[in-house]
Amino acid sequence: MNATTLSLAGVATALGIMWANARPWWKGNRDPKALLPYGAGWLLGALATLCAGGALGWGAAGITGLLSRGSNTAVGSIIGTGPAALAARRMGALTPEGGIVVALALLCVVLLYRASGKLDRRRILGGILTGAVLGFVPGIATAMDWLPDVVNQAGAWGRDLANGQTA
Repeated sequence: MNATTLSLAGVATALGIMWANARPWWKGNRDPKALLPYGAGWLLGALATLCAGGALGWGAAGITGLLSRGSNTAVGSIIGTGPAALAARRMGALTPEGGIVVALALLCVVLLYRASGKLDRRRILGGILTGAVLGFVPGIATAMDWLPDVVNQAGAWGRDLANGQTA
């Protein structure tokens, strides 16, 4: 498992990024398709927190640590207070089949990123940042406990389908 340093300032920054992405949608025509870039990035960031031994998990822990340290420095410099550490928690564990589903989600987000314009690319990256940080917050990780189960079940269904078994 990757060590994750999570701080209140980092979570506040992630929530600010989420607000910056949700506000234009809320003030606009609220087209659900407009949430796709940010939502896809958020899902990938949250799924990355499940990948404890892989590069995605390392990246999620690194993003969380960088955002937390940077936010702590900014808050300390601007406000003059010290950092407020938070406990970090993972949502659950992936099976090998669930890992394939996460790899397919990564592929889909990479393809979406390559096909997107500059603004949507920023939204995808903002979603990845937000999903990675908020995926480690204990309350959100507890509320999202269903996600690893869904991913693992989807992978098991794909395995059964590939083996010729009826689903």
